[in-house]
Amino acid sequence: MAKRFPIHPANPGRICWGCDRYCPADSLQCGNGSIATPHPSELFGDDWMSWGLDSDTAEPPRAPDTVSE
Repeated sequence: MAKRFPIHPANPGRICWGCDRYCPADSLQCGNGSIATPHPSELFGDDWMSWGLDSDTAEPPRAPDTVSE
């Protein structure tokens, strides 16, 4: 069984988030690359759970802008 993924970790930069081991960023054990995988909050901001395919909001997608010639 996989570990629960923390939504808002205290210090996300100290841990590699690439697998279920959550190794220290300077001591990777899984060989999943040579650098630590960042937490989504580091990449996308603290509101990373409020958008995307599994978002809590039920906002419909916008229609693409059409150009009439």
